[in-house]
Amino acid sequence: MMVAEMNAMQMSKIAVPVIQASRVWKQFGNGAVTALKDVSIDLRENEFTAFVGPSGCGKTTMLRIIAGLEHPTRGRVSMNGATITGPSPERGMLFQAYTSFPWLTARRNVEYGMKLLGVPKAEREASAMEFLRLVRLEKVADKYPGGFSGGMKQRVALARTLAQNPSVLLMDEPFGALDAQVRWEMQELMIELMERERKTVVAVTHDIEEAIYLADRIVFFSCQPGRVKADIQVEFKRGRRFPKKEDLLAQPGYTELEQHLFAMMREEIQAAAAAA
Repeated sequence: MMVAEMNAMQMSKIAVPVIQASRVWKQFGNGAVTALKDVSIDLRENEFTAFVGPSGCGKTTMLRIIAGLEHPTRGRVSMNGATITGPSPERGMLFQAYTSFPWLTARRNVEYGMKLLGVPKAEREASAMEFLRLVRLEKVADKYPGGFSGGMKQRVALARTLAQNPSVLLMDEPFGALDAQVRWEMQELMIELMERERKTVVAVTHDIEEAIYLADRIVFFSCQPGRVKADIQVEFKRGRRFPKKEDLLAQPGYTELEQHLFAMMREEIQAAAAAA
């Protein structure tokens, strides 16, 4: 096979979206509130996409539709060509609220989803320890999360989600409740996990700095009704992910993108206030 043909096939494979949202509307209260209006997004394999926008712009609603926890009023969302009609192990969800079971040890929490999927005991025990090591919690594997810090509880939840081996990881403000130090430690851990696990990740965040650090691509939603105001490839990274956050902050292009996103946020907040 010619090299040009091989390159074309590789590019075609890369370009095929894992998730496709086509002209999605979401209304509540029999149409009284339109949360999303005509949203179309393609999410590609091994890409980290951040949903950013002002409060109430529908970004979490869009994430929940992708998860199968909500259904579009109009339009279609699919995964690998099949319409999403409900939750699936193919799409793991990490919430802002701590979701660890307090009556189970960290190890048993991580095993829980695998047990529901019918994974044999020996296999799930080994896998649980592997993912606890990955999130640096192997030393507390047999302790209960009641005594854990917020960051440790989120790492347990992250390990449990990853242990189910979803193709797509969905995160709704997963680090929003953490203090500043723990937040950037978790962000750096996510970079490490992205490089190792090769997942398609979609995260809702209000933190512009977090979005720039983690994301390969930023989808900015307008104020209600939520529409895609901008779809930004983070080009100044040149396809790289930075294990240390301070290394990214020093990159040419970082400040310009941060200023652009803050300006869009301010514009949308002012538009929402004027319409109220």
